[in-house]
Parts: sequence; C-alpha cells; structure tokens
Amino acid sequence: GVGAALAGNLTFMVGGVEQEFNAAKELLTCMGSNVVYCGEVGTGQAAKICNNMLLAISMIGTAEAMNLGIRS
Repeated sequence: GVGAALAGNLTFMVGGVEQEFNAAKELLTCMGSNVVYCGEVGTGQAAKICNNMLLAISMIGTAEAMNLGIRS
C-alpha cells in the first residue's frame, strides 16, 4: 500500500525476459525491498493475483469471525 511505497518496502513480482528483468532490477530495488523474477511474461501478474486472492480469503475469514463473535 501507500505506507510501503513511501518506506520503499514494496514487493515487485516481475515476469518477462530475464535479461530485461536484470537490467530493470536495480531501478526496482530503489522502490521496493523485494524484487522477485517469476518467469515468462504474465507470470508476475499471475503471482500477484494469487497473492491478492489469498489476502482476500484471509480478510473475508477475519470479517466473518468478527461478525460471529460480535453476534454471539
């Protein structure tokens, strides 16, 4: 989020040609503390989508547990 961006702690999941990734990695490390090469074009996006899905599932479970606790 915004706080991680301001602190330079973003995570980049990058897909594409490995030589191009290596050329861009130095620039990306200026903005983030984790820069991960994921493979071919599109694999970085797939990794990000999986990460977001897992976060959403966790948040939904937390919200449901809070709702159950409050109603109980």
